[in-house]
Amino acid sequence: MQNNREGQKVPNVVFRTRVDNAWVDRSCVDIFTGRTVVVFGLPGAYTPTCSTSHVPRFHELAPVFRANGVDEIVCVSVNDAFVMNAWQKDQGASRITFLPDGNGEFTAAMGMLVDKSDLGFGKRSWRYAMLVRDGVIEKMFIEPEVEGDPFEVSDADTMLRYLNPQAREPEFAFLFTKAGCPHCARAKALLERHGLPYEEAVVDGSISSRALRAVTNRASLPQIFIQGQHVGGADDLDRYLRGRP
Repeated sequence: MQNNREGQKVPNVVFRTRVDNAWVDRSCVDIFTGRTVVVFGLPGAYTPTCSTSHVPRFHELAPVFRANGVDEIVCVSVNDAFVMNAWQKDQGASRITFLPDGNGEFTAAMGMLVDKSDLGFGKRSWRYAMLVRDGVIEKMFIEPEVEGDPFEVSDADTMLRYLNPQAREPEFAFLFTKAGCPHCARAKALLERHGLPYEEAVVDGSISSRALRAVTNRASLPQIFIQGQHVGGADDLDRYLRGRP
């Protein structure tokens, strides 16, 4: 069983980071003292689950964590500072602090260092997440010791439910649009006015009109989804948002 350190202080190590092409040391004392910090450890930069699920969801929910008293979200991996900086940029994860544990000192002191030599990785971190208050580990979610790379309990949603079971994640919109479409422009302006982040797929660009009909059963544009709910077009969005702050 990996080492559960709930109730213990975080190991005091120094992370060697790179900021603006210069070495900057960050100690655990600086990171954790007098602060509430969520930490998640993972096997490696650019690896599939880490890049497609673990990091993106913590980044997505970062505003909710901060609204619930978390000062910083930290990702720790047994990789060097150059790799971690490049990975953070590739992920667009500006809301997360990426800490390089190149020698595995922090991970070993946490009891989370494992041998992945069979994959050519050498020593790496087991996957886990923890909530640290003023340098003391309050809660740890450690993946079960099974073959492979389990990802069941160290995710952002599990941590958020522990922190505040009533916490609401931010709404997010997705639109099918077309270049030069005035109704599409109006829909995007409405979303921006209400502070709703969105992404779009351009019909006849990244997606076809046939795909639009297959997904929405409609041919007009825009077509808008919010949190998985099909809202409809621009007029439907206006009605949906009416009365909201």
